Amino acid sequence: MDKMTIKDIELKGKKVIMRVDFNVPMKDGVITNDKRIKAALPTIKHALNEGAKVILLSHLGRPKGEPKPEFSLKPVAERLAELLGQEVKFVPEVVGDEVKKAVDELKEGEVLVLENTRYMKGETKNDPELAKQWAELADIHVNDAFGTAHRAHASNVGIAQYIPSVAGFLMEKEIKFLSKATANPEKPYVVILGGAKVSDKIGVITNLLEVADKILIGGAMMFTFLKALGKEIGSSKFEEDKVDLAKELLEKANEKGVELVLPVDAVIAQKLEAGVEKKVVKIEDGIEDGWMGLDIGPESIELFKSKLAGAKTVVWNGPMGVFEIDDFATGTKEVANMVAEITDEGAITIIGGGDSAAAIEKFGLERKVSHVSTGGGASLEFLEGKELPGIASIASKKKINKRKYILAGNWKMNKTNLEAAEFISKLTAKIGKEKKFEVVIAPTFLALEKAVDLTASTNINVAAQNMHFEDKGAFTGEVSADMLKSLGVNYVILGHSERRNIFGETDEIINKKIKKALEKDLTPIFCIGEKLEEREKDLTFNVIEKQVKEGLYGIEKEDVKKIVIAYEPVWAIGTGKVATPEQAEEVHAYIRKLLSEMFDEDVAESVTILYGGSVKPENYFGLFTKPNIDGGLVGGASLKESFIDLADIMRTIIV
Repeated sequence: MDKMTIKDIELKGKKVIMRVDFNVPMKDGVITNDKRIKAALPTIKHALNEGAKVILLSHLGRPKGEPKPEFSLKPVAERLAELLGQEVKFVPEVVGDEVKKAVDELKEGEVLVLENTRYMKGETKNDPELAKQWAELADIHVNDAFGTAHRAHASNVGIAQYIPSVAGFLMEKEIKFLSKATANPEKPYVVILGGAKVSDKIGVITNLLEVADKILIGGAMMFTFLKALGKEIGSSKFEEDKVDLAKELLEKANEKGVELVLPVDAVIAQKLEAGVEKKVVKIEDGIEDGWMGLDIGPESIELFKSKLAGAKTVVWNGPMGVFEIDDFATGTKEVANMVAEITDEGAITIIGGGDSAAAIEKFGLERKVSHVSTGGGASLEFLEGKELPGIASIASKKKINKRKYILAGNWKMNKTNLEAAEFISKLTAKIGKEKKFEVVIAPTFLALEKAVDLTASTNINVAAQNMHFEDKGAFTGEVSADMLKSLGVNYVILGHSERRNIFGETDEIINKKIKKALEKDLTPIFCIGEKLEEREKDLTFNVIEKQVKEGLYGIEKEDVKKIVIAYEPVWAIGTGKVATPEQAEEVHAYIRKLLSEMFDEDVAESVTILYGGSVKPENYFGLFTKPNIDGGLVGGASLKESFIDLADIMRTIIV
């Protein structure tokens, strides 16, 4: 799995806001099934044991944006306290001063439950202001609620726009197992689909026709397919407007070489009630009017069993009949037994949540299969191949690709030669052998030679903070590319906002410097970024476009690939302010799109783009996990051992 998990981050002393799924069944204020609370325990316990301060968010029922006592999470907090064996604090508010006070008073290893997230109308609308209020309570967001992963709500997706989001253990398990059914499943791969409506499963069937070997159809949805084949189905439930679609799916399965198996007999009755007269009929003989199919029959059970033989991956979503009534539960029960048996034979078996999860639990077989999903709708959409917003918002690990990942430190006018030497010694000891990404340090001109000497046997690169575009001449106070090369320097920072704004460097001058650096085989770190007033006037992209186009003017695309771009919003440099991960990612993605338009896709995907602007360990995780951010150009934090902490964060994220 390429998503970051709670195991990948340091939790000691951190405030962790965790989205869990405590949407448990209740009657008269009493929890009737605490399975979902228990499912969240491993993640909660891990965070507490690691010394985190844990804040829990969940919805319960459908209060529709209004506080309603019957949907309060107070009983859930009380049950959680019993299961954890420790006090669980509860605040009967969702946001506000009382919530802030309770969070501020939390100690390491303590847990706090906030009131039902759906008491707020903004929750289901993914209101950014509500999400921001929750995000401001914590350092890290943990998403462990797979059941809501197909919904973009403020508590699971919105928060991730402001602070880093990682997966909890339950979410990790769901992604791991469901991915086995959608990405290169072990063959033979058999899917069992049931339930009432073909319309609920259209996307699933269409997607699975690309990967499955066999699809077994049961439940009420089988009658829409049988109707499409011209069979007499009596008064059985079917979707008249989906008959043509069922024909198309049957034809597509035939074209794809996927065996789509329908029942050959059915259990029928005249009423959907317990104790009524029932009988078994063959599908070929037809079902007479007034009778309806309510379960698959014994021959179909045997047929399905034969089709499952030898399967290595099995996904089951939807019951075979009205399993809630024992008279019509045999087909579902037997399929459950089949799935359990084939698990014993070494197959990976996945139950897709919802009614099929309830069925496997009813028959006491949930521990006999590989995985029972906690999300009915979410698992269906995952199997359809859709990108679930609650998963997409979780930070991803970085894979080694054609772009370099770089951690660069711009020391500016800081550190004497002695101070530089002492600090470089610390860096070489801790990150001198780094191989996953490049480390670049940019000391003052006076310390360059010493820095090159001290890093000679390490993987640390040395950069200059500036250079002139002429080879030599009457340019008092300047240095040339040849001078830098003679020292062993291999990077040079060009176009930094301080050079632009304090020393008046223009895009034209920066363009000349970049060309000279490339000519002399130095790697330019080309800085761009907007001022605060430009951002406030919504001119960010205009400024970036001008700086990129003029800075790269006249440079061939193969040379552009050698350039490192650093996006540094001027308003965030040395101010303590920092762009949110979403703001930074938006600009980085724009830069890459611009490069694609100016040159081609290969150039866009080859150029390393760094973020600079008050980068520090507290915010770097959220920034570096964004797909278009390839590292950082660090100012103040590069002068301290926090630079090593930044390297540790990168090492954790890159796989």
